[in-house]
Amino acid sequence: MKSFLALLSVMILLNGCQNKKNFSDVPLIERSIFFGNPDKASLRLSDDGKFISYLAPSNGVLNIWIAPSDNPDHATVLTHDTLRGIRRYFWAYTDKHILYLQDEGGDENWMIHAVNIETKEDKNLTPFDEIIGSDGKPIMLPSGKKMRPSAQIINVSHNFPNEILIGLNKRDPRYHDIFRLNILSGEMQLIQRNDGYLGFSTDDNYNVRLAQRMTQDGGNEIFKPNGKGGWQSYFIIPREDMMTTNILGFDKSGEKVYMTDSRNRNTAALTVLDLRSDNEKVIMEDPKADISDIIIHPSKQTIQAASVTYLRTKWKILDNDIEEDINYLNTLVDGDLIITSRTYDDKYWTVAFNVDNGPIPYYFYDRTSKKAKFMFFNQKDLEGLPLAKMIPLEVKSRDGLSLVSYLTLPPYTDSNMDGIPDKPLPMVLFVHGGPWARDTWGYNPYHQWLANRGYAVLSVNYRGSTGFGKKFINAAIHEWAGKMHNDLIDAVNYCVEHKIAQKDKIAIMGGSYGGYATLVGLTFTPDVFACGVDIVGPSNLNTLLSSIPPYWTAFFKVFTIHLGDPATEEGRKLLEERSPLKYVDKIKKPLLIGQGANDPRVKQAEADQIAQAMKQKNLPVTYVLYPDEGHGFARPQNRLSFNAVTDLFLGKYLGGRVQPIGNDFEGSSIEVVEGKDLIPGLAEALKK
Repeated sequence: MKSFLALLSVMILLNGCQNKKNFSDVPLIERSIFFGNPDKASLRLSDDGKFISYLAPSNGVLNIWIAPSDNPDHATVLTHDTLRGIRRYFWAYTDKHILYLQDEGGDENWMIHAVNIETKEDKNLTPFDEIIGSDGKPIMLPSGKKMRPSAQIINVSHNFPNEILIGLNKRDPRYHDIFRLNILSGEMQLIQRNDGYLGFSTDDNYNVRLAQRMTQDGGNEIFKPNGKGGWQSYFIIPREDMMTTNILGFDKSGEKVYMTDSRNRNTAALTVLDLRSDNEKVIMEDPKADISDIIIHPSKQTIQAASVTYLRTKWKILDNDIEEDINYLNTLVDGDLIITSRTYDDKYWTVAFNVDNGPIPYYFYDRTSKKAKFMFFNQKDLEGLPLAKMIPLEVKSRDGLSLVSYLTLPPYTDSNMDGIPDKPLPMVLFVHGGPWARDTWGYNPYHQWLANRGYAVLSVNYRGSTGFGKKFINAAIHEWAGKMHNDLIDAVNYCVEHKIAQKDKIAIMGGSYGGYATLVGLTFTPDVFACGVDIVGPSNLNTLLSSIPPYWTAFFKVFTIHLGDPATEEGRKLLEERSPLKYVDKIKKPLLIGQGANDPRVKQAEADQIAQAMKQKNLPVTYVLYPDEGHGFARPQNRLSFNAVTDLFLGKYLGGRVQPIGNDFEGSSIEVVEGKDLIPGLAEALKK
């Protein structure tokens, strides 16, 4: 009997070993699955509930599609963009028009379009191609092109279905005046001239109720109408609360203002301010995180729920009317719920769920029957693939701050499921942009792609990231390339000490501020990283601040406070000392640069100057330029081509798995300015 049990145990053990999966069993997933167009995305409902809409490719370019709500399979394409694709759209309250924004080549000079769903007429409502200066002549850019205005959506109200409020800087490129725009006729009426304000707040009757302007010390002064056509000071948001106190909107009466407010506390609470009594009431607050989102009733304009996001997003129901709905919807998918639209009568919703290791599912929800109908996945090809889980964790900085971070490990490399791989792995530190933004839990194509190649991937909310209170964001003042970078290094050291990362095989990669952090990593800490990938990152903080878009003028004080003031000798010195360009000769490891030629935020010169400096010193740099892109790569053909180059680059220096370039340059505008011979296979692929 004992011998039989022993034999049985051996058989069970052998069978378990046969079924055990290793990372080598995981197939190489094509880049196009991660970085191509979604199948369908951004599901919306018309206000009357008769139609659904979504974004989907048409001839390979993202466009808007519509279908009857009761027959979603009978969809037709509504728009016909052939270049960059449409990404921002919403229904007008006419129920017959869809509004969307589009720029040219990534220049961020947005134009507002209205499309009639019956006639399919697509009308550019802001077709302005120049800004006239005080001398009566068009303002010209250094490139020789005319400066074009940029439009913003200010307010859309059910009270005026044919009209919207927009901001437009066609009078002065620095400031957006407010216009009342008729989406049927295209006629515009100026209702508020902007002579130096950060912005304005309007109610649903299109009254301009509040104005904001930065104070000399970097605070935010709020004004209200003085009854004589001008403004009078109402209250001041101190400098330390500037980044964490904001006006969200008005209630239905227009007499109460919803805000996030960090004054007299650390994290931003959700509050309501009564404009008649000046009393402010706290609706919800959390000691660890700022309010991150709210749910507002579509017609009553009351707040029904609010969320905070620390490690994961957590909602608090504030209106019992939707409690049953939210509880039911949360049973459908193990993910974070997102309400994407609601009809005005609140009978129908569209919802989505953010998950970390699969596609986003979209549903149509009938509140009367309390039933949800599955509509589609945003990327069906992701379904069933061996994707990795994202692990939230907290890392302590050397001075005691808690750095909320997210780690992704390649599948089957963590047999104990404890967040520590069976052996240290090559790692990519993927740094978010902003820096006034944050990383969150959920599906991340970069994490999944890099994990599939065999890398551990870490994203860190370094000081200055949003969502963690004013002390955390203000701890980054004058700390670009200082304590902000120390936070990243502390997180890297944590991964090395916990045997997550292989010390000599760590890359740093990111876009915008993340690109800057990459350059800082290779210059300030040249022995830490094996290589770096800089996407649209600034290399010189003085030239960065001297070339910001003119419509950032009202916000410029924030940059001078957080980075350094270029108007003072001390400030210029600080900016120079924190600029990677100054320390090019300290670079020891290879750099890959990706840049858009039309970037209005981080100009092409930022990439040109560091690439040229490295070339002069015979340092290994590969510089990839896209003439039809701006601050990041919107066209999927360009994303695919750059990540194909990155795939080979990381494979060479970290040793991970590599997918050959194949056809991933097809349709791309890729230009390799420098270093095409430094990456195996790149020069050959460019000849095809």
